[in-house]
Amino acid sequence: MLLFGVLVMFQTFSLPGQFAYMAEQSPELAYLRWPMTAVSVFWVLCVQVVIVATWKLLTMVKNDRIFSEASLAWVDAILWAIAAAWIVLVGVLLYVGFRSDDPGLPLLLFLMSIGVAVLGLLMVVMRALLRQATTLRTDMEAVI
Repeated sequence: MLLFGVLVMFQTFSLPGQFAYMAEQSPELAYLRWPMTAVSVFWVLCVQVVIVATWKLLTMVKNDRIFSEASLAWVDAILWAIAAAWIVLVGVLLYVGFRSDDPGLPLLLFLMSIGVAVLGLLMVVMRALLRQATTLRTDMEAVI
């Protein structure tokens, strides 16, 4: 809950203020203020979705309901959030990559996109394992 509250505060106060300050300091890049604000707020929103879905999954573990079809919906929410963040990240990478003179920022964005892709693939594997365990538990309960 504390992390979620910090992210909401970060999303509503810090990010717009930070990009407004950057636009004042670098007027030649002021046109990027609102796109950068929108993209960063969207990424924080994706992290919030992952936090809420993880919290729901942990509650299901606590109540011994993790091996159910309902848990797959929360895993899907995590997957969609990661996929949406990755798509926007690749868009930013392409935009920056074609406009940048310095290879540092595009390389950093490329590494971040690889990291997010690996995280998404890991979640696909975890989802398959959860589906298989759910099927096995359902079959076992039918036998008992």
